[in-house]
Amino acid sequence: MDEKPKQALKIDLNQFKLFLYLKQKTEVTFHFDSPSRRFYLAVIAFLVNEMKKSGKIASISLATQIDQLILLNETVGGSAGSSEKKVLIPRIYRKWKDALPDLENAPLFRVIGRKKEYEDGVGKTYHFTEAEKDNWANLFEYKGSEENVRLRFSIDKIGARLQDIVILYEDSVDSDAWEKFLSGLRQKEEEKEKPTPIDLIPKESETPVTPPGGWKSALRGKWLWAALTVGVVLVAASLAIWKVYFYSPPDNIASLQRMAFPLPDKPSIAVLPFVNMTNDPRQEAFCDGLTEDIITTLSKVPKLFVIARNSVFTYKDTPVKVGKVAEELSVQYILEGSVQKAGEQVRITAQLNDALSGHHVWAERYNRKPKDIFAVQDEITQHIITALQVKLTDGEQARIHSRGTTNLDAYMKVMEAMYLVLQTTIEGTIKARQLAEEAVSLDPNYASAYSALASVTLTEVWLGLSKYPQESLKQSMELLKKAIALDDSFAAARSTLGYALVMARRYDEGLAQAERALELEPTSADIIYFYATILLFIRRGEEAIPFFQSAIRLNPKPQNTYIRHLASAYRDTGRYAEAISLVKKAIEREPRDIISRIILTATYGMAGREEEARVAADEILKINPHFSLERFVKVHPYKDPVMRDRYYNSLRKAGLK
Repeated sequence: MDEKPKQALKIDLNQFKLFLYLKQKTEVTFHFDSPSRRFYLAVIAFLVNEMKKSGKIASISLATQIDQLILLNETVGGSAGSSEKKVLIPRIYRKWKDALPDLENAPLFRVIGRKKEYEDGVGKTYHFTEAEKDNWANLFEYKGSEENVRLRFSIDKIGARLQDIVILYEDSVDSDAWEKFLSGLRQKEEEKEKPTPIDLIPKESETPVTPPGGWKSALRGKWLWAALTVGVVLVAASLAIWKVYFYSPPDNIASLQRMAFPLPDKPSIAVLPFVNMTNDPRQEAFCDGLTEDIITTLSKVPKLFVIARNSVFTYKDTPVKVGKVAEELSVQYILEGSVQKAGEQVRITAQLNDALSGHHVWAERYNRKPKDIFAVQDEITQHIITALQVKLTDGEQARIHSRGTTNLDAYMKVMEAMYLVLQTTIEGTIKARQLAEEAVSLDPNYASAYSALASVTLTEVWLGLSKYPQESLKQSMELLKKAIALDDSFAAARSTLGYALVMARRYDEGLAQAERALELEPTSADIIYFYATILLFIRRGEEAIPFFQSAIRLNPKPQNTYIRHLASAYRDTGRYAEAISLVKKAIEREPRDIISRIILTATYGMAGREEEARVAADEILKINPHFSLERFVKVHPYKDPVMRDRYYNSLRKAGLK
């Protein structure tokens, strides 16, 4: 980091990436790849712009620019925490002090190493020296108290000057870029309406649900003075209980009229991400894993309606109002929780809320050693099921208590590996393989470790990272069979095996595995989605559509894979306008989603809109100039050769080769 090339740093607010030159012709990219993370890159850009305005590298007071910070928090950050000054500034201070300087664990960004050489378009990960880690940390200086902090982005510590750092937005640079960026945010804020899920499913007639009735009490009669004293104490205690369990602010009560979808005809619940209160960013995966496992376990109960992981995680790092979340996800019950350190123990709190009444249904605090986390998951799940008055069969009871591993390290590595796999990036997939392999080594009897490694292997095939795709496919199926042998009730492994079998053109076997997975976890959005995808590939698109819609109802804020595959089902059944409208929404959410752009190109072609197909194909080549149509079609598992040829020809006519 000692050499100083021109333009030592670039802050690209189009992609939310920071480019840093470590040495001659070596560039490392820091990708701030979620709303809460993007907020902190915007804070860096804000400081750089303020320093450029003053003409010197200096400390900048946050308090004097609170309006800009609130705007950034509520737009770029998706309200990544409270916008109150007394909360917002200390939060920025803590992240600046502890999380942003941490290059090794990178809690607020993904590090994308890029060297001068390329291999088939895949960059190599850059490994940092201790000196480089220290130099990165030295960029983040601060003065003053939490409430009145001054921050300094100390680029002079790496030998750079103000003119060596540039802010980019659209076609503008530095102050013009920053003003254009802010102007766009203000415009979006003015136009913003009540947030609703993507409108993918037609409204159904509402099922009336009557919230529990209120209660009232009256005191009558004459009291002796002694009895009056006791009465006052009892009333005070009753009021305290009433405030905790019965009183709720209006914004914690959901309205049936404002719900995005009708309530299901069975108990419906969303498990919000457990909040990490340990001040250790490395515990985020622990909290996320706890949340995800509770969701997975509840999804095994047919009598419950459980919102999927992807939708609830949109509320991560965001202060929530129970009523508003319930309306957006259209559920009656919300589970909230947090994780704290208490000496050598972990303190986990959980609270189940009825959003229609505003009452707390159940709350509990657990003080346990980290290795006992799995027992806590079981207890929380059982308390929820009991509180919702759901009766389980013996088989269902056995399934919800099936245990994966007692090795906490293996568990954490699997959680992180699966998080990275879902990003479907080259760098994340490479890291995910390392983590999954380490998890298998730590616990060779851990079914989820083999399933995670199989998911990594399949993702490598889709991303073109595998030199021998057929061998990788075979390897992934063996890993999944191993996972199922260790845990016969492992629905996710069966579902993924079904998908792998379809990719291997073993359609009947793949469908059978997907059907079995659906029996095991009938309310899991991901299991339903995989089943629908297999129906799509075997040319049963008309049947697939209601399953895709059911998956999206369980996952109202779905990942792009849900949206683009439903669009494909619309296209394959001749509903081109709906397909185009839907896949455009996927692209709007993630402009570099190359699979969605391929689907858009093919749909335009099949609809006879050839000029638009060519424009869409050009966008594919901008993202990946080395795109190979032949390779893509070989991987694509359409069963019907007529459909496969039609798909191929629509892309070829658009100009892809």
